[in-house]
Amino acid sequence: MSILRYTIFRFGTMLLTLWAVSALVFLIINLPPGDYLSNQIAELRASGQSAGVAKAEFLRKEYALDRALWEQYMIWIGFLPGPHGFSGLVQGNFGWSFEFDRPVRDIVGDSLWLTVLVNVAAIIFVYAVALPLGVIAAAKSRTWIDYTSAFVGYLGLATPNFLLALILYYYGRKYLNIPIGGLMDPIFEGQPLSWEKIKSISVHMIVPTIVIGTAGASAMMQRLRANMLDELGKPYVETAIAKGMSPSRMLAKYPLRVAFNPFVADIGNLLPSMVSGSVLVSVVMGLQTIGPTLLTALKTQDQFLSGFVLMFVALLTLIGTMISDILLVLLDPRIRYEGRES
Repeated sequence: MSILRYTIFRFGTMLLTLWAVSALVFLIINLPPGDYLSNQIAELRASGQSAGVAKAEFLRKEYALDRALWEQYMIWIGFLPGPHGFSGLVQGNFGWSFEFDRPVRDIVGDSLWLTVLVNVAAIIFVYAVALPLGVIAAAKSRTWIDYTSAFVGYLGLATPNFLLALILYYYGRKYLNIPIGGLMDPIFEGQPLSWEKIKSISVHMIVPTIVIGTAGASAMMQRLRANMLDELGKPYVETAIAKGMSPSRMLAKYPLRVAFNPFVADIGNLLPSMVSGSVLVSVVMGLQTIGPTLLTALKTQDQFLSGFVLMFVALLTLIGTMISDILLVLLDPRIRYEGRES
């Protein structure tokens, strides 16, 4: 099987998995009793507002919420025609947010790319910090460099993200004049992309990138150090040095390549875990990402909005996993994308 065929195969399995995840997401969203409109109807009836009840009942029929659960799911995905024909996720219709009284597409439009931008920057920070520190700590094992990097790593793991955000915001504003809150100056919100807007986003992203990426960088640095130490203790390392290979060249050519596999494998989990784990950070720091929107949608049982956001996170997970699988095949010749021949 060629790498192209393997890529096509992994893309097909990704789509099937995404379909299964969509069913699971829809089921979990509907596990709590009632929904946004049902709760609203109950409140309106209790207060005697008949006009509001009639509007809510109309919306239930308009968005097929009065049908069986399996029909709601198939209409939401776009596999069955609803009141307006085939109009689901497959057709590009993300649904309607009852909490914000707007289409889901309008609510998440700007926050989607800002979410990806912030978390991609955090991932770059994770790799840029963890790779050199992990390698140096392993190469200088049981020295002050190793102990210092271990202390910094444990400190990064132990410090809550929101607390680190508050500390960095206070001292960043006091000594470096770093702007506080948001991902851009308010004057640029809703404006087309320009050089000034890019500069504003870049400055505002310094603290969020460090806050979101610190814990991941600390954990990955410790894991890389452990893997490197395990490889450095194997006989082939001593053989390579005995044959005259310089320690730095040997380190990069053999142990690092093997120890680097977890870095590549973590791509599939790192991005979605940062998106889901940065919800509280986004609320504290006032970031215009998708995290606060998801929190509001789950609290109010806004099923179309929360369903789309969860599907977006699932899509990130599956894309990241597919990329990591393909990269592992390309980087490590011991890994094969077909079964062992008998």
